[in-house]
Amino acid sequence: MKQKIVIKVQLSSEKCRAKAMKIAAKADGVSSVAVEGSDRDQLVVGGEGVDPANLTRSLRKKLCPAATLLSVEQVKEKVEKNPEVIISSSQSVPNFSELQACYQVYQAPFPNYYIYEAVDDPCPNICSIM
Repeated sequence: MKQKIVIKVQLSSEKCRAKAMKIAAKADGVSSVAVEGSDRDQLVVGGEGVDPANLTRSLRKKLCPAATLLSVEQVKEKVEKNPEVIISSSQSVPNFSELQACYQVYQAPFPNYYIYEAVDDPCPNICSIM
């Protein structure tokens, strides 16, 4: 289930807000991060399997020692029942042959292989440097 976590953090500047959002976004399972509240001091984190205590602890450690966990809520997802696909009479569904004619098959050429042979040195004991 998705969770909505609200953490109160003293965010005095835009730089602090960005840093708090960056810290929260790095946590495991986080899918969304937002700053809300009348003073823009509440960090709202959404996601699946997020550990709220661990997230609050990391915010306290890296940003603000006064970070407080306000609430943790389960978010219910809206499920649509039996969505129907309606095709009007003016729309037509293309045939497979028409789609096949639109897209040409691209075949990449075979890769070039280079063959290297070891050549025997006629004088292996002679050093060319000395």
